[in-house]
Amino acid sequence: MKKRFISSLALLLVCGLTIAGCGNAGQNKTEAPKEHEGYTASGPLTINPNIPDLPVQDIGPNGEKAVSAKSLQLSEDELKKIKDGKYKAAIVMHYSGTDYMTAAVSAMENTFKKMGIEVVAVTDAQFKAEKQVNDIETVLAKKPDIMISVPVDAVSTASAYKKAVDQGVKLVFMDGAAKGLVPGKDYISIVSGDNYGNGALAADIMAEKLGGKGKVGIVFHDVNFFVTKNRSDAFEARIKEKYPDIEIVAKGGITDPNKGEEVASAMLTRNPDINGIFAPWDVPAEGVMAAARTAGRNDLIVTTVDLGTNVALSIASDGIVRGLGAQLPYDQGVAQAILSGYALLGKEAPAYVASPAIKVTKENVLENWKLIYGTDAPASIQDAMKK
Repeated sequence: MKKRFISSLALLLVCGLTIAGCGNAGQNKTEAPKEHEGYTASGPLTINPNIPDLPVQDIGPNGEKAVSAKSLQLSEDELKKIKDGKYKAAIVMHYSGTDYMTAAVSAMENTFKKMGIEVVAVTDAQFKAEKQVNDIETVLAKKPDIMISVPVDAVSTASAYKKAVDQGVKLVFMDGAAKGLVPGKDYISIVSGDNYGNGALAADIMAEKLGGKGKVGIVFHDVNFFVTKNRSDAFEARIKEKYPDIEIVAKGGITDPNKGEEVASAMLTRNPDINGIFAPWDVPAEGVMAAARTAGRNDLIVTTVDLGTNVALSIASDGIVRGLGAQLPYDQGVAQAILSGYALLGKEAPAYVASPAIKVTKENVLENWKLIYGTDAPASIQDAMKK
């Protein structure tokens, strides 16, 4: 009995530290491609040239103007220098288990492999700041040279990231930086999608599907998280500025991504004449879909950000989710790894790097799935398009 208990405990510890997604097994997760088709195995390391050249509306958390991810590059000579250094990297995520996160982490791992950098840990904080602080402190014992991370909360995790800086770890942030850390001094850069642009796209799609008039609600992420706030702010601003016949009648906050159904159910109960709801990303949007079905509101229009399997299936089948603004998670993951190389070489890096917002509707969902994930859409989505 004792031996069995020890074995079980060891397994839990391994899951908690080294396997991203253990706490979210089976949640909207597909296998990421081994390599995105937009990338080559040899030559200089660059970003996928097929990314469209679209303007980026977002700015960084300190007002930084976004630089296109397509401007990043490591030459073959620079790659050789990095390989000769035998460096180590840690990937410290806010949460995992979605198509977006699977693609982003896969991109980092694939790109680090090309750079000859060993990935010593991949962690999942399950959207809990206290767990992420513990993850960072545990990872630091492995003495990584690089850490790529998404802060769950910019304020409460800041001291842990400062420990990493003091230890000499070179930080590259995804989506937002920890409070008080300075670009070019404490961290190398932030890489993100155009979150403001994606929120605005979600508003445009909502207005289009509603015929320019109606009542809508907003499910927002009620934590100190830069990127999701940008999405909801952009959705609200675009509706108010561009669509005077659409009224925002309800707002509800979530701190747990799995609480979308609960908040949307209350919203639908209080506002039975509501026509549409925006959710900040695909997981809460799935909760809004569930609430709409329970309420018998299959006519509800939902828009969101991030292209996951379940929302893509809804779009393809003319379901409750009718469109969204999408990021490019694989390409953003490659950008983060390239910027790690900049740090190791002492090469000057832009403070804020972004990829453009991609509009996804039924008309282009298959095409954009391939652009975003580098592989054909799952058969279920392709089949839904044929019906």
